[in-house]
Parts: sequence; structure tokens; C-alpha cells
Amino acid sequence: MTKHKHVKKVVLAYSGGLDTSIILKWLQTELNAEVVTFTADLGQGDELAPARRKAEMMGIKEIYIEDVREEFVRDFVYPMFRANALYEGTYLLGTSIARPLIAKRLVEIARETGADAVAHGATGKGNDQVRFELTAYALNPDIKVIAPWRDWTFKSRTDLIHFAEAHQIPVPKDKQGEAPFSVDANLLHSSSEGKVLEDPWIEPPDYVYQRTVSPMDAPDTPTEIVIGFARGDAVSLNGEVLSPATMLAALNDLGRDNGVGRIDLVENRFVGMKSRGVYETPGGAILLVAHRAIESLTLDRGAAHLKDDIMPRYAELIYNGFWYAPEREMLQALIDKSQEDVEGEVRLKLYKGNVIVTGRRSPKSLYSDKLVTFEDDRGAYDQKDAEGFIRLNALRLRTLGARKRG
Repeated sequence: MTKHKHVKKVVLAYSGGLDTSIILKWLQTELNAEVVTFTADLGQGDELAPARRKAEMMGIKEIYIEDVREEFVRDFVYPMFRANALYEGTYLLGTSIARPLIAKRLVEIARETGADAVAHGATGKGNDQVRFELTAYALNPDIKVIAPWRDWTFKSRTDLIHFAEAHQIPVPKDKQGEAPFSVDANLLHSSSEGKVLEDPWIEPPDYVYQRTVSPMDAPDTPTEIVIGFARGDAVSLNGEVLSPATMLAALNDLGRDNGVGRIDLVENRFVGMKSRGVYETPGGAILLVAHRAIESLTLDRGAAHLKDDIMPRYAELIYNGFWYAPEREMLQALIDKSQEDVEGEVRLKLYKGNVIVTGRRSPKSLYSDKLVTFEDDRGAYDQKDAEGFIRLNALRLRTLGARKRG
């Protein structure tokens, strides 16, 4: 541990669970460091009071427990959804987008408390270690980052449990053996990975799903809702103005009850391996469909197609942990510019896992019934103009065709 021997005070991202409690004690015993804990309420649904009690029991004097749900949705989730971001065409980036907020607060708390290091519980095999640390270094180039999973000598879950028992850290009964799978959750999603999910051919057991009813068990009657948008963000539900976090929570409830937002995927991690996961993003799945629907009415074709072109790059930056990189901020400026006139309402039906658009309207609509009608267009569009348009666009194709014909 010589590389961390000069660390005196560490801010730890602390959930109160077994792993981060072991990390807390390990920082105290192996580094002889003073530990500050930070627990973020991201809407994961867990009671946070036990995290405080456990930190106090382990001798922690500076304990930060913060409700960051509004900041999470307003400053991270909503900007990402303006881009319709999907990693590898399927993943709504629920875990990825939470990490820069947590890491930002770790760095800020380190500055507030005079700590010289931050620590996280991400393993050396996953993406989260990259996301935490790239954010930390972007916001404080001189910060020290401690990743115990890469440093300690424990080889197995059994080793961790023995360490916990030796230091009087309570071990929940369901953690006495191998956990059936690993769960991460916040207001945007829940993800389940590992163990019973490691074979991508085996169907996930029903108990894996945390946030949604099965589409097969969802109601036989569709639920109709109307989402209002302003500058690309969802601002009202069925006519009621809601804050960002309240909006997402309400959409989560609607999606849950109608079996919306389940996905079973195999993704390419940034560190190089493939992993299989079961993700549930009920509110996010609704929001994505609704946002694309209002954009279809209000975005110019060139702007819409440019957004679709850059979206995979934008999504990859978030997935790989580059939220605070200049290229992500540059893309965000472009995306936000495109959203200035994205306002109006979208009507949807939620039915057995499906999100069905049934209507959209906007005071900034570019849709013209005078142009698209099959009835008398009263001179709005001269169909004869299409002939020259086609001939000009066909010029190079006809030239190529003539050459091929010899």
C-alpha cells in the first residue's frame, strides 16, 4: 500500500452495504486514514438512515447524506434525454449518468473537509471505476483516488466476510454466501448483473425484476397520458406541472404498472469485455418515445438527422465516463441549441410493455397540412417542381449508369 501511504483523509462513496462498509474499515486499518462518508439519495428507494447509523457505529465523525434527486434529473438525466441517448442502440445509460454526479460531490466534499483523497467501491472489471475517476481527475487534477478492489489482497467473497466478522461489521444473512446477482438502482433505472444472469442463453428469473410488472401480467386496458415539453424537457404530466425528479418518479410508476422499460442486453464494457445485464427503465422508456415524438413535429429535418448522427458518439462518451470532457460539453451545446423550439404535448398509450404515440401537437410545429394533404392544396405545393428536383438528383446516378453500361 505504499502508493497511498501519504493519504491522511479520504471521502468514501458509501452505500452502507457490506462491500463499502468493508472498504471503510479497510481504509481505517490499512491506511490509518480518517474517513468521511458520502451517501447520495439518487432515488434508489433504499432507506438511508441505516447508512448513517452504520457509519456512526464505525467511528465516522463527518457523514454526508444528501438528497440529490432533483439535481440528478435536472442537470444530468434531462440533458442526456435531449439527445435521445442510447448506448449500442439499447441502453438508456441509467448507471452511467449517475456516476459523474456522485464523483462530483466526492471532490467537492474533499475540498470542504480538507481531504486529500476520494475512494469508491467499483471493481477493477467494470466501467464504474473509469467513470468515477475520470470525473474526479477532470474536476481536481491533483486529487488522489483510492480503488480498494484494485489494491487489496482479498481473493473472494469469503475473504471479505471473514474480514467483516473479524472487525464486527454486520453481515446480512443473504450475504453469507454468494449473492444471486448484483443490483444498482437510482431514479432513472435499476440494473441487475452477475451470477444467475451470467449465461446469456438462460432466461432471467422473475425475481430479478425490481421495477416493473411483467408485460404479460400488466392490465388489459391501456393507460393514456399526455406529456408536455418545453425546450426539450418534460415539464407536465396530464396538465400538471412537475419538477424533473417528480416527473420521472411519476413516469416510473406508470411504466411499472404497465410493464414498460424492461431490457435484457449484452453490452461491450469500456474495459473490453462483454457483460449481460437486465435493466429496467420504465419512466425513461416512456420519456424517450415521447421526446422523439415531439421532436418529429418541431425539429427541422437537417437538425434532426444531425442529432441522430452524433447521438451514438454522445452516448458512448457518457458510457465511458467522459461527462466532463470538452467534446461532451461541445455536443451538449449543439443538442441544447436544437431544443429551443421543442415544445408542445404528446399523447401516449401504455399497454403491456408498449409505449404507443397517439398524438402530438405544438405551437412551434413545422408540420403543414396544406403541404401534405391529398386534397386541394391551393397552390402551396406545385407537384410539377418535383420533376426537375428528381432529374438533378439523378444526374450523377445516370452518369454512373451510363459508364457501367459501357
